[in-house]
Amino acid sequence: MLKLGFVSAILADKSFEQVLDFAAEEGFSCVEIMCWPMGKAERRYAGVTHIDVGDLDRKSIDSIQAYQKKKNVFVSGLGYYPNPMDPDDKKSEAALAHVKKVIDGAAQLGIPVVNTFIGRNPSLNIEDNLKMFAERFPPIIQHAAAKGINIGIENCPMFFTDDEWPGGKNLAISPAVWEKMFSIIPDANFGLNYDPSHLVWMQMDPVQPLYEFKDRLHHIHLKDVKVYPEKLNRVGILANPLEYHSPKIPGLGDVPWGRFFAALTDVGYRGPCCIEVEDKAYERSEEDIKMAILTARNFLRQYIPS
Repeated sequence: MLKLGFVSAILADKSFEQVLDFAAEEGFSCVEIMCWPMGKAERRYAGVTHIDVGDLDRKSIDSIQAYQKKKNVFVSGLGYYPNPMDPDDKKSEAALAHVKKVIDGAAQLGIPVVNTFIGRNPSLNIEDNLKMFAERFPPIIQHAAAKGINIGIENCPMFFTDDEWPGGKNLAISPAVWEKMFSIIPDANFGLNYDPSHLVWMQMDPVQPLYEFKDRLHHIHLKDVKVYPEKLNRVGILANPLEYHSPKIPGLGDVPWGRFFAALTDVGYRGPCCIEVEDKAYERSEEDIKMAILTARNFLRQYIPS
C-alpha cells in the first residue's frame, strides 16, 4: 500500500518528537526527516535538522526508534539536499562528507532511504557536469550499498533564485539525464525521489517517466505547481522560473494527480509518498503551515485513503 506522509522541513522549529506527534495526531503514516548539518540555513527549507546524524549514540538511536513505534509513525527517509558539485571545492567536499554521515545515520537507525541532490556547477553544461558526477558520486553509492541504503535523488533543478542562474544547482532534471546517471552508476540502490511538480513547470509530462523508471522509484514527493500562461507568454522560458510559476500544495496546481496515482499503482509502487510544502501562500503563521499540510492531506486521501 501507498503510505502518506510529509517532509519535515516545513516544521523547522519543531523537535523530532513534536514532528512525529503532529503526524500521529493527524493520521499520517510516515515523515521524511531532515538531517542538515547543525548551523545556519543558506536558503529557504534548508538547514533544518530534526535528527543530528553527527551526534548519534546508542541512547539516541534507541530513543528515535522507540518514538516511531510509540506514535505508529515511521521515518520514510532521511533528507539532505546540498550541492555536492558546487564549484567551491570546500563546499562540495563538505556536502559529500555529510551525505556519507546521513547514510551512516540511516543504517544505524534502520531507515532504508536517504534523499538528496547530485548537485551541479550551474556555469557548466550537462555533459561536463556528468563528468564531475562520474568522478564524485560512485563512491557515495557504493558506500550506501555497503550499508544497505537506497539513495533517492530528487529531480528538482534548483533554479529559483538569480544566484542559481543559468543551469540551476541540481543536474538530475530530466529523463534524458537520469538515463545517463543510471548508465554511469547502474547500481540498483541508486534511484529517484520523484517529484512531479518540477516536470510540469518545465513543460514536461510528469507521469510517463514513472513507467520508464519504475525500478528506480525509491521515494515520492507530493508537491504541486501552478504555471501562469500569461506570465510565461510575457517573460519566456529563459526567465527566472519563479517569474512564471509557483509551487503549490497538492490539488491547487497543474499536476494531473489522477493520472499520477494511476501510474504509481500501475507500476506497483508501494512506498512512501510525502507531501512537500513550499507554498508561500501558507507561510504567514504556524497555523497556516499546519493548514497547508492538512489541506493537502485531505485532497490526497482520495488516492491514499489511510
